[in-house]
Amino acid sequence: MDPLARIIQQFHDSAELKLRAVEVLAAPLARAGEIMAQCLMNEGKIMACGNGGSAADAQHFAAELLNRFEMERPGLAAIALTTDSSTLTSIANDYDYVQVFSKQVRALGHEGDVLLAISTSGNSPNVIDAIRAAHDKGVTVVALTGKDGGKMAAMLKADDVNLCVPSPVTARIQEVHLVCLHCLCDGIDQRLFGVQ
Repeated sequence: MDPLARIIQQFHDSAELKLRAVEVLAAPLARAGEIMAQCLMNEGKIMACGNGGSAADAQHFAAELLNRFEMERPGLAAIALTTDSSTLTSIANDYDYVQVFSKQVRALGHEGDVLLAISTSGNSPNVIDAIRAAHDKGVTVVALTGKDGGKMAAMLKADDVNLCVPSPVTARIQEVHLVCLHCLCDGIDQRLFGVQ
């Protein structure tokens, strides 16, 4: 396939998956947005974690909440657990890389908070460990996964939400994850500030 045709195919594949995924994700996205809005209204915070591209998504989401999304509004309590290199490297060095997020959740998380746990496969060991820590602390989990949801899907509780993108392709999953994150931001702003 020539480069131009490959590029066109990538756009088509992305658009087709988004249209397919909305059937599966719309209702759980609305529920997740409501959970996050309630958390913030009750003076809780949203913590986000993931690896690689999912770490970038965690940071993107936290920035949209803490600063602003599409309207002027007060900052909202959100933190990406992926950004403090001293904390991450000290935990990885002194304990284990699997604990880089869970130790932060145990230290910072309180009942009523929300953990946004992002993993395209649903099998990232350090994200799974963060979910365990969240459950121990009474923190609700919103999982952003793909494929079949992996091990994360099986460990979620009834109050948690699994936003699982129905695709085996990592790039396509990540593209839908970004739309999901923007839907969550929009839903939170709508609930808290009445955005039209």
